[in-house]
Amino acid sequence: MTYFTTERQTRITSALFCAVVLCVSFVSEGGCQTTPSPTTACSTYKTCDTCVPHAKCLWCLTNNNCTDYPVSWLLPPASVCKLSQARWGVCWMNFEALIIALAVLCGTILISITVCCCCCCCCNKRRSGPDRDEERFARKREEIRQRAEERNGERKARHDEIRRKYGLIGDADHPYSKFENE
Repeated sequence: MTYFTTERQTRITSALFCAVVLCVSFVSEGGCQTTPSPTTACSTYKTCDTCVPHAKCLWCLTNNNCTDYPVSWLLPPASVCKLSQARWGVCWMNFEALIIALAVLCGTILISITVCCCCCCCCNKRRSGPDRDEERFARKREEIRQRAEERNGERKARHDEIRRKYGLIGDADHPYSKFENE
């Protein structure tokens, strides 16, 4: 018993030590970066291919310029650029189609997760209780067992009657009746 508790304490101590080392390494890693990398303004990019790889930039086909993505809005407002003319991430897909594609993808994932959860719940409910077939087989098995017991009782009664007829079963009144017949 003490071996298991000692082993468990050793594992817990090792896990805590590893967690502390990781935390210290992450904190010290963040402390090493004292100078931020210089950022380039989105307006300096002159083509769609150079603009859209940067997540903070948005290319507008209407006026062919690269602007900062309005982070205060989820979707860029029409005053910045129309959704059908905006490009973000890739040049060949407009922002409107990107939103629709992502919405369809997320909807498909949510529906498939819901269907999987419902199927799992339904399967577990079926397994937890007895099945109709199992109940039917159990009833038939019980009926067969009862009929077999009835037949065994009838057979025993017939055999006892034959034994009494030929005197193989003595009277139960006195225990020495078997010896008198010999």
